[in-house]
Amino acid sequence: QVQLAESGGGLVQAGGSLRLSCAPSGRTFSSYHMGWFRQAPGNEREFVAAISWSGGSTYYADSVKGRFTISKDNAKNTVYLQMNSLKPEDTAVYYCAARNARFPFTLATMMRGALYDYWGQGTQVTVSS
Repeated sequence: QVQLAESGGGLVQAGGSLRLSCAPSGRTFSSYHMGWFRQAPGNEREFVAAISWSGGSTYYADSVKGRFTISKDNAKNTVYLQMNSLKPEDTAVYYCAARNARFPFTLATMMRGALYDYWGQGTQVTVSS
């Protein structure tokens, strides 16, 4: 059974940093585009960032552009989300997801959670003011 496992969440003060990791079990994800989403209480799930299977292309939501960086280490089979200058409004459960790279890597498609094949259970990020 394929599973994605996120780690690295926690409590941090505004202005601080966290690095989230996402590693799959049961499958190598070198041929998958990867995305990060988040969901705050009472809100819908929203797109945060995505990276192509090769790691050569990335997309970011406007709300995190310039503060968050997504990266992919195919040798370690791990995807990262480096989050800097965190704000209280970044508080949410963060999910990683995988989409087969046979589909094109476009912002319009990577923003749509329904198009992803696998999801993790999520990791809580809380930013205090």
